Amino acid sequence: MKKRINYYQDLSADYSRPGLVSKEQQDKLIEDAWKFISLKEEKLPQIGTDYTPEQIEKENKEWWPTHCEALRQGRGDILTGEYRSDLVYLCQDGPYYGLDEQKEREQHWWALIAQPGVTMTWPIVQFWSEFVHFEWQCLDDATGETLAKGSVCWVRRGHRGACYFKSEQLTFYRDVFAAPELLKLIKV
Repeated sequence: MKKRINYYQDLSADYSRPGLVSKEQQDKLIEDAWKFISLKEEKLPQIGTDYTPEQIEKENKEWWPTHCEALRQGRGDILTGEYRSDLVYLCQDGPYYGLDEQKEREQHWWALIAQPGVTMTWPIVQFWSEFVHFEWQCLDDATGETLAKGSVCWVRRGHRGACYFKSEQLTFYRDVFAAPELLKLIKV
């Protein structure tokens, strides 16, 4: 039988379960998120000898914990900044093209998964070049029930390219639209 590994063993923070990331780490990850967003180039960089698949994968591993923390904090401003303007987003409500088509719907998703009393976790994350595959779940802190879960593939060309393709399967068990007071908690 193949030995199971901790998917976070070589990453700067572990988001596989609640309670593993200190306040200091959270603050640093939000700072890093803005730094990575500032490196995004207007034109999608080519993969080649000056921007190798290995470099892109290394950058995606640096970025990953910043993405998790931005979601936990409901930082829609950061989450939107992670996308390229020509994003293609395939999901059961989609397809969506660009940054405007999915904006209203995605705010409901962010509000539900980042609501107070809920903790989002990513028990599985795998990297290969510009591909980031992950599975996530949101747990009610009081009851332990799963509110929502999903399986996602991002195609992210490192810090210079950002995310230009996202494919996601989402399942919401408790709510599918966020209450207005939850939407107000999302920073856009």
